[in-house]
Amino acid sequence: MRIHAYKALRPRPDLVAQVASPPYDTLDTAEAAEMAKDNPMSFLHINHSEIDLPAGTDLYADAVYEKAAENLAAFIREGWLIQEPRPLMYLYSQTMGEHTQTGLVCCCHIDDYINDVIKKHEFTRKDKEDDRTRHTATLNANVGPVFIAYRDEPAITAFLAKHMTDGAPLYDFVDELQVRHCVWPLEDTATAEQLFCKVPVSYIADGHHRSASAVRVGAERRAANPHHTGEEEYNWFLSVLFPASELNILPYNRAVKDLNGLDAEAFLEKINRLFTVEEHAEPSPSRPREVSMYLGGKWYGLSWPEVESANPVDKLDVSTLQKRVLQPLLGIDDPRTNTRIKFIGGIRGPQELVRLVDEQGFAVAFSMYPTTIDQLMAIADADQIMPPKSTWFEPKLRTGLLSHLLD
Repeated sequence: MRIHAYKALRPRPDLVAQVASPPYDTLDTAEAAEMAKDNPMSFLHINHSEIDLPAGTDLYADAVYEKAAENLAAFIREGWLIQEPRPLMYLYSQTMGEHTQTGLVCCCHIDDYINDVIKKHEFTRKDKEDDRTRHTATLNANVGPVFIAYRDEPAITAFLAKHMTDGAPLYDFVDELQVRHCVWPLEDTATAEQLFCKVPVSYIADGHHRSASAVRVGAERRAANPHHTGEEEYNWFLSVLFPASELNILPYNRAVKDLNGLDAEAFLEKINRLFTVEEHAEPSPSRPREVSMYLGGKWYGLSWPEVESANPVDKLDVSTLQKRVLQPLLGIDDPRTNTRIKFIGGIRGPQELVRLVDEQGFAVAFSMYPTTIDQLMAIADADQIMPPKSTWFEPKLRTGLLSHLLD
C-alpha cells in the first residue's frame, strides 16, 4: 500500500486539548452544542457547525457547510490552527485505562481504496456519505482520520518503536473521557513509505463514510483537472494505520422497544427452544457464542454450538442473534432502518442496557461478546459485508488534530 507525508493543519500545542474534538458521528447536535458551549476553540464548531446556527436548521442546508468553512478560516486566522511547514508523518499513541495503541498518521491513496488494497466491510448510507463528501469539499480538507488496521509486520513495529523515543511529544493531553493522546512528528517518512509498500492489504476499522467521501471528492477533482497527474493532494486521504494486534474492540449491544406482540413468558419460551439458557447470568458474556439477555429485571445467558458455514459472516454472534431472534421473533427485518431497535456502544457498559429496559420502556436488551479483529479481516478478505453495528472501537481518534488540506 502507498502512504504519503503531508503538511498537517494542526492546533497550536498549548491549545490542543481545547481544539481537538470527538469524531462527528459520536455526538448528535445537542451533545455537540453542550460540549462546545463554553469553548469557542472546539473543532465541533467546524465538524458540527449547525451548533452556531439557529435551532432547527436543516443539517444538510447550505448554511451548515458555509458555516463550517467560515469557522475553519477563523480558526486559522486566530492562530488556533497552524500549518506544518514541511511534509511529515506522525506517531499517535492513545492510552485508555490499561490499553495503549499506537498508529502512524499519514495519507493513503484513493486508488488503493478503489482497488481494494484498502478493504471495506460495511455499506455506507447515501445521506451520510453525501454529507461528508460535501463537508470535505467545502472545507477543502480531511479533518477526521480514517482508522485503518494492518496485519502486524515486525519491521514496521520495530521502526515505529524506535521513533517513539525521539524526544518529547508534540502533543500530550487527556480528553474528557480520560484517554491520553500523545503525538510525535516522524521525520523519516521515506523509510515509512518503503516499509508500508510491503503491506499487501489493509482494512478500514472505522471511518467507512469518511473514506468513501474522500474518494468521491478526489475523483471529482480528477475529472475537473485536465492536467491531473495522480500525485495532487486530493488523491490522498487522512488515515491512522494501526497494527491489528493493538486494537481494542468493544461489543455493540442491542435493545428492542417491544416484544413484537409477545408477552415476556411466551418470548422466553421461544428463546429456550433456540438456545441453551442459563438464569442469573453475568451481564457481559465471557466468550464467543454467548449473549447475555436482560428481560423482566433478570439477566439470562444464551449460548449455542459453533455455526458450521463457509461464510465468515454467519459465524458472528451478531448474525446468530439477528437470524434467530431479532428477525423471526421480534420483527427486526432490517436493523439499519428499523426504528424499534437501538444500538449501544460497549463503552457504556451493560448498565446502560438495564437503564433502557428499567427506565426507558425498552422490552429486552442483549449484551454481546465483542467481534474480533480476525473476524473483521476474514470478512473483508472474503469480500463480504459485516452486519450493521458489529464493532465498536475504543479509544476514538480525535478530529481536528492533524488535518489534511486537499491542495
